[in-house]
Amino acid sequence: MSREGVLSAREARRIALGAQGFAAPRPSGPVGPARLLRAIDALGVVQIDSVNVVTRTHYMPLFSRLGAYPREALETLAWGKRPALFEYWGHEASLLPLGTQPLLRWRMQDAREGVGAWKGIAQFMREHPGVIADALAQVAARGPLSAGELELGAKGRGGWWGWSDAKRAVECLFWAGALTTQTRRRTFERVYGLPDKVLPKAISAVPTPPRDEAQRALIRIAAAAQGVATARDLGDYFRMGPQETRARIGELVEAGELQAVTVDGWGQPAFLHPDARRPRRIIANALLSPFDNLIWFRERTERLFGVRVRLEIYTPAHKRTHGYYVLPFLQGEAITARVDLKADRQAGVLLVQSSHAEPDATTATPELLAAELRLMAGWLGLADVRAQPSGDLAPALSLALSAA
Repeated sequence: MSREGVLSAREARRIALGAQGFAAPRPSGPVGPARLLRAIDALGVVQIDSVNVVTRTHYMPLFSRLGAYPREALETLAWGKRPALFEYWGHEASLLPLGTQPLLRWRMQDAREGVGAWKGIAQFMREHPGVIADALAQVAARGPLSAGELELGAKGRGGWWGWSDAKRAVECLFWAGALTTQTRRRTFERVYGLPDKVLPKAISAVPTPPRDEAQRALIRIAAAAQGVATARDLGDYFRMGPQETRARIGELVEAGELQAVTVDGWGQPAFLHPDARRPRRIIANALLSPFDNLIWFRERTERLFGVRVRLEIYTPAHKRTHGYYVLPFLQGEAITARVDLKADRQAGVLLVQSSHAEPDATTATPELLAAELRLMAGWLGLADVRAQPSGDLAPALSLALSAA
């Protein structure tokens, strides 16, 4: 630090990038399950989203950090016969290391009791006890089932996105911890199973920690994964409430497990993980899913990179600035471009529907971005990359792609 207890904005950005796995070079050889699991352990949580216009988002953070790994290896870790991950509400719907499961049981209890954001879950369970009991009994008797395989009353009738009673019942049981994900089908349909049949006995047997102890552990994970962070950053990582977040941070600072620091230009107190790496430079080049851990909290993204990133999927097409499914491009320590991508699987092409330069773009940006797009196309099993003439970076990017 240049001054005692003070970090420059650049130092903070490098620490954050190092904590997120962007300080180390990508592996030069094949990437196996053990390496994937280490990366997920370092991140603490990987968000799940069903949008498949490029590839589903949970595959992307590992590609961004490790390069072209076999996606089926992640599927085995998450939904194989001996899973190393489980699904629950971590940041949003998420994949998490199995060891985190006991740390989220307080949230499952909140869902059962209807605390805070979980009121609708508890209300449905309270108002439909027969449906809940029947759904749980069928999974217990018949084995893992999807919502569509349950024999429970009417199909979609409105409410909760038009879900059927069966779907609402198993989702309530999932959030309450009475069911968990046994696997996902190729359509991404969730198959529900009993936790004591799906989770390893070593996890199920772990005593449930007190709420404050579990929350401190989650804040530790968030702090290690972010390196340096504000209270809002730390709370957002596992979607904890501000009051509980502040209390847990205070306890960790008092215990010497977090260091209170000032970051130039942040305007908010920050907290440094004691083991945070301090890279001297970052040389990564990576396309980032809009749901990537590095940028999912838009306030932090703007603070770190000076770039305003917004998800435009739900914005009417004529009002979009950058496109439908836009991936920022991380070039070293800066976000230098954005590309609106679509995997045209029938044609075997990765389409760059628009490309835009950011203020930190350099003359090297088109060539580096083109290389990353080619790598992504190969990883997705696509034979080519095509840039459409939309966006201020499109001419230079098309030229870089054609030079290969």
